[in-house]
Amino acid sequence: MIKFGELKNGDYVLAESDGQAWRGEVVGFNHDEKQVCVNNGVQDFYFDTENLYPLPVDEEQLTKLKFTKHVNDDGSVKYMKGAFRIQTPEQDDFSTFEIWYRDEKRIMTHPISVHDLQNHYNAMTKVHLTDEVI
Repeated sequence: MIKFGELKNGDYVLAESDGQAWRGEVVGFNHDEKQVCVNNGVQDFYFDTENLYPLPVDEEQLTKLKFTKHVNDDGSVKYMKGAFRIQTPEQDDFSTFEIWYRDEKRIMTHPISVHDLQNHYNAMTKVHLTDEVI
């Protein structure tokens, strides 16, 4: 479950309905009912937050967000989108990693979700992280 106040328009989440789950984009809010409107790529649906789950940051999600990958000689992996960088200590290890943009660097000491990464990206670049190519 994701808390209502953690989400922003454009965030990616896992939405569940009738036993099926799919990745969707937050496109609106019903503040009176504390519901979140999620687009599944075809249409919009409103969900209570107990039916929304975080997507873990992993290589699959970074690929969907159009990051490019570079494996370093020491086995660490760098993911790049424009001037924004994510570096993991080794392939498929997102338990701790660094993110940086220009002269600002942040160290993540635990796994985070895609919507959290989007919030960090926005705070550092002043641009919302989407699956658009830049």
